Amino acid sequence: METNRISRLMREEKKYLIAYLMPEYPVPGSTLPVLEALQDNGADIIELGMPFSDPIGDGPVIQEAARIAIRNGVHISGLLDLVGKARAGEGCRPVTAPILLMGYCNPLIAYGGDCFLGAAAEAGVDGLLIPDLPPEEATDFLERAKGFGLSVVFLVSPVTPPERIRMIDGLSTDFSYCLAVNAVTGTGKLAAGPAADGVEDYLARVRENTAKKYVVGFGIKDRERVRRIWKLADGAVVGSALLQAIADAATPEEAALKAGEFWKRLA
Repeated sequence: METNRISRLMREEKKYLIAYLMPEYPVPGSTLPVLEALQDNGADIIELGMPFSDPIGDGPVIQEAARIAIRNGVHISGLLDLVGKARAGEGCRPVTAPILLMGYCNPLIAYGGDCFLGAAAEAGVDGLLIPDLPPEEATDFLERAKGFGLSVVFLVSPVTPPERIRMIDGLSTDFSYCLAVNAVTGTGKLAAGPAADGVEDYLARVRENTAKKYVVGFGIKDRERVRRIWKLADGAVVGSALLQAIADAATPEEAALKAGEFWKRLA
């Protein structure tokens, strides 16, 4: 069933380039201009992080970005307000690219399950990636999210066995997200070209056991690594490297300029 912008995008025969951005990082007011810059320079989907004090899958770069975002006043309600402004073109040109929220269970539980899902859909969010939501326990949440037209993305890792890959492929609404390596975000272990790191064999196993598309993230930081992943998967996700590229921006305008220049070098 076609549910939203993500569903429509996944019908296109192309390789996707997906950005991960922490809102209001590195300075307050940067979210909307950076979203505009990423869209203008070819980001197919934009993941927005939901900053949390105790992440389990994020490395030092995203942890620090989350700390700064929280210091800059980001919370769930404010983040959804930013999404709504991006869709309406308040403070930037209208953002039409699919927006996926990535974060952890605790803030969503604190907000209230159905209340969060309804508010996210109303703001213009297209999907959710919740790393600490076990697939085996996600049936109710998945059905509720679908009722609000939200896509839900589940994770595959290099040690996920074939039968579990098939289960995750069946649960993910439109596509699955594969970790390139067994590590936290921002790892430098992914080689730029074919190497003895097992990625080719791992993603071939994913391809053999999936019916839907899948994208790959963790350790992808430049054009060479994007192109390596594009040969093996349907899309590449770049997060920590983007945050590093804008980290020293002193103004929202500078953050947008740096984000756009970095993203152009990836495409």
